[in-house]
Amino acid sequence: MTLLSESARHYSRTHAERFRQELHDLLRIPSVSTDPAHAADMRRAAEWLVAHMRGLGLEYAQVMETAGHPVAYGEWLGAGPDKPTVLVYGHYDVVPAEMADGWHTPPFEPVEKDDKIYARGATDDKGQLFIHVKALESYLQTAGHAPVNVKFFIEGEEEVSSPNLVPFIKEHLNMLMADVCVISDTSMRTMAEPAILHSLRGMTYLEVEVFGPTDDLHSGLWGGAVHNPALALVEILGKLYNADNTIAVPGFYDDVVPLTAAEREMIAKTDLSDEQYKQSTGVPAIWGDTNYTIRERISARPTLDINGLWSGWSGPGPKTIVPAKAGAKLSSRLVGNQDPHKIYDQIKSYIESIAPPTVRVEVRLITTGKAALFPFDIPEMQAAAHAYEKGWGATPLFTRGGGSIPVVAEIADLMDIPVVLMGYGLDDDGLHSPNERFSIEMFHRGIETAIVYMEELAGLRS
Repeated sequence: MTLLSESARHYSRTHAERFRQELHDLLRIPSVSTDPAHAADMRRAAEWLVAHMRGLGLEYAQVMETAGHPVAYGEWLGAGPDKPTVLVYGHYDVVPAEMADGWHTPPFEPVEKDDKIYARGATDDKGQLFIHVKALESYLQTAGHAPVNVKFFIEGEEEVSSPNLVPFIKEHLNMLMADVCVISDTSMRTMAEPAILHSLRGMTYLEVEVFGPTDDLHSGLWGGAVHNPALALVEILGKLYNADNTIAVPGFYDDVVPLTAAEREMIAKTDLSDEQYKQSTGVPAIWGDTNYTIRERISARPTLDINGLWSGWSGPGPKTIVPAKAGAKLSSRLVGNQDPHKIYDQIKSYIESIAPPTVRVEVRLITTGKAALFPFDIPEMQAAAHAYEKGWGATPLFTRGGGSIPVVAEIADLMDIPVVLMGYGLDDDGLHSPNERFSIEMFHRGIETAIVYMEELAGLRS
């Protein structure tokens, strides 16, 4: 490492307490994108980020409008055109959180205890994106410049599937153009095992509704002669999987990119035992396609899940009816090279083909997202590995992520650049759950790793 990065790392350690207090200020803003009542808080969070970036000396920082919540954008281009430009993507929006959900402390009043920061958004994604802001500050406040150009692209709609992201990117493609995109919105199993994701699953989310009689019917008068829509729905859902726990939809696996031996060997390094998985989830037994390991099933294979069911009477006491309708929400996590719209058409056709003639079925598409898959031997990925070794203090594993971040595939497709997923959270940080938390040590290690990554990227052009 050069004196430049060593000085920046020292600065980050010296100002560690202030960095966390500034993160606390951001975490106090209840930027819940799913609730219109928090629209003002969403804008306040974007304005806070822009003001903070301006305070660090970024040449340009602006709140930029979309058809929904605004984008917080900032750029520092002082390294010059002969150095790489890094686009840092993150999101300032969070999912809802209330004390009644099971929080031990107010979710929007950060608390530090047990060496962790407890607050909604601590790890998803305010804490992780803030790492990159502080890494750039550490360079600017020591050397007066960074080894690479940096652009911050921080949106406010990731938790609602980023409906305005693609139009914004297309409209501002020249402004956002970079050599590599870095995203910190992922996690690792333990602090000693940092992970670089080279794949994320895509998504097809749909809704199925089954209609029977015009209105709810008295089950004593009509039961036995009317096909209950709730029963018909269950019968349909029961045929989505085969006996071997593979998905029964014809053609569903046709476009799945097979796992290579090298990928399976890499994934095996982070595999979970049956007991570990049962302990983590609370399930009594493991389920799934036994041709694949647990880690392969939850990261490198597609799924089809029932996310919600509704029908009939669920209030207190009896109400003997044949319900007029029943419904379900389904989601399918996809891997490369599955097309989310093709998968929707396949699922829709299959459900319609197995629906009994005694009911009417409607299948509706809710949202989609593309899967992302990158080679892990490209220079930008290897530079990230070196950054973890020098800044984090451990050699990272390249692995696949089971979740979905829509921007990853969109940036790769629209900008034709690699996306490097450098996560600094833990798998058990409780994102989207009560008592979400972020390790204080990992926050500071992350800043040092991000500092070194800038230097490693600059070295690719030396």
